Amino acid sequence: MKFLVFGAQGYFGQQFLERFPGSVGSTVDIANMADVARELDTHQPDVVINAAGKTGRPNIDWCEDHKLETIHSNVTGPLVLLKECGNRGIYWVHLGSGCIYSGDNDGRGFTEEDPPNFAGSFYSRTKAWIDRMLSEFTEQGILVLRLRMPFDGTPAQRSLITKLAKYGRVLDAQNSMTYLPDFFDAVTLLTEKRTTGIFNMVNEGSISPYRIMELYRQIVDPAHEFARLALDDLPEVAKAGRSTCVLSTAKLRATGVHMRPVDDAVQEALQNLSKKHEKNVK
Repeated sequence: MKFLVFGAQGYFGQQFLERFPGSVGSTVDIANMADVARELDTHQPDVVINAAGKTGRPNIDWCEDHKLETIHSNVTGPLVLLKECGNRGIYWVHLGSGCIYSGDNDGRGFTEEDPPNFAGSFYSRTKAWIDRMLSEFTEQGILVLRLRMPFDGTPAQRSLITKLAKYGRVLDAQNSMTYLPDFFDAVTLLTEKRTTGIFNMVNEGSISPYRIMELYRQIVDPAHEFARLALDDLPEVAKAGRSTCVLSTAKLRATGVHMRPVDDAVQEALQNLSKKHEKNVK
């Protein structure tokens, strides 16, 4: 299969290009209809991946002061892809977000059918808007993948563990998370079957960022220092609200695709980071 990856210069775009050899990367503005149409007609892909979007630098607080730019990438762009891919009958994958919920839905986790209940940040609002819009058209050949707090076992700056290691205070609240090696295995299976619809792409179970840093100190860097940040104290360190939620993976498992328990995934990632840390120390 030939993949065309929009947002090729970003964290996810680069990983898609590495994971699927022979893929074509594009850096055009996905909100520019003419540019998108030209890319589709030039490359004639079997699958389009939308890895473009604004998450903000250094974090989503950026989106609060750059609302039009955030809408441009997170809402207008996917709607252009909806039209242009739809006109050509091209199957496409949209990287969405699970950061549109708050809580754990009374212990059940939020399903793909539950309406978003978190609007505490402009970033999350844009992701919820496009999630709901695309849900009306998934039968036309769209796969929407909701990630949360993505991480891997590398020191990549956009990996959750790397981010957490820079914080002096770390949130202690249960969350669903996405281990990228498992995510890409799942994407391979889903795209091969031309699966459509919305899916929560998170590992089984939940874990708190604070617990990850406790394990980080045990496995990677015994000298690492940090303090606990309670959920109620989050406004002290963040301009915009943060989604803290647990998602259900029942729909994904029903397709025969499984992502390992998040505790196991975190352990593997930290072991890999430990090996890199030891080399750097030496």
